[in-house]
Amino acid sequence: MDKFQAMTAFVRIVEKGSLTAAAVALDTSLPSMVRTLAALERHLGIRLLNRTTRRIHLTDEGAQYLERCRIILSEVQETEAELASRRIELQGRLTVTASVLFGRRYIAPIVSEFVQRHPNVSADLLFVDRIVNMIEEGLDVAVRIGRLSDSSLVAVPVGHVRRVICATPQYLRRHGIPRVPADVRAHRCVRHTGLAPRSEWHFRAGRRDVIVPTTSVVTCNDIDSSVSACMNGLGLGMFLSYHVEPGRKSGKLKYVLEEYETEPLPVHVVYPHSKLLSTKVRAFVDECVGKLRRVGFD
Repeated sequence: MDKFQAMTAFVRIVEKGSLTAAAVALDTSLPSMVRTLAALERHLGIRLLNRTTRRIHLTDEGAQYLERCRIILSEVQETEAELASRRIELQGRLTVTASVLFGRRYIAPIVSEFVQRHPNVSADLLFVDRIVNMIEEGLDVAVRIGRLSDSSLVAVPVGHVRRVICATPQYLRRHGIPRVPADVRAHRCVRHTGLAPRSEWHFRAGRRDVIVPTTSVVTCNDIDSSVSACMNGLGLGMFLSYHVEPGRKSGKLKYVLEEYETEPLPVHVVYPHSKLLSTKVRAFVDECVGKLRRVGFD
């Protein structure tokens, strides 16, 4: 059994929704596709798909294996693209999207260096604090923070960001350091609506979710203004770790309640799954993944 071919067939079956459609996409016969899947399941010793006459459903083990297959196949593609990019002059327009602050701080510098090194490449950057449909809007690459639900995208993990509670040292000296989530009730808070649409903050105590009502001295939808209010000492703030990384490194902000943080959010570089992905996009994804993994965001 060719493992690489079998993994490719399995991923395509899931994406197409049937063995017949996957066989057409891979230009092979239905019996060959059935044999490949059966051989893969025998080799792994598990059932990957539950099949009925009308539909196929991933088993729990199949869902885990699908995620790993996509990562492995993506990395193979990226390696091949890196080698190809050394032989081919990159050209054309590259379109990239990310959230506003993350894009400004991390993605714009990567794109600038890439375009400088490849003078026949131009770039369109779309930095917005919403999830855009990459296919409908014709985007090549996106950086997504949070859980992914779109199975039509190839997702390459590059790190995690934390939801952190912070304040200035001066504020903490005047008002005290909260030791447990309930202590937040006694503090004034800066509420960024992008993270906390309601007047409450979420924490994790062991296996238990804890929700604490907050009293907001400032409520704002703009991340820069929200962080500035916190850095001006107006109160506690809840942000993603990369939002306040400069303030923490400079000592102007201090994290509190770290042991009660909710689960970190994954960061992925994503792009539409396609055998026809351009060398330009593959080369940029490879560079973006490498640089973001070296940065760290927490």
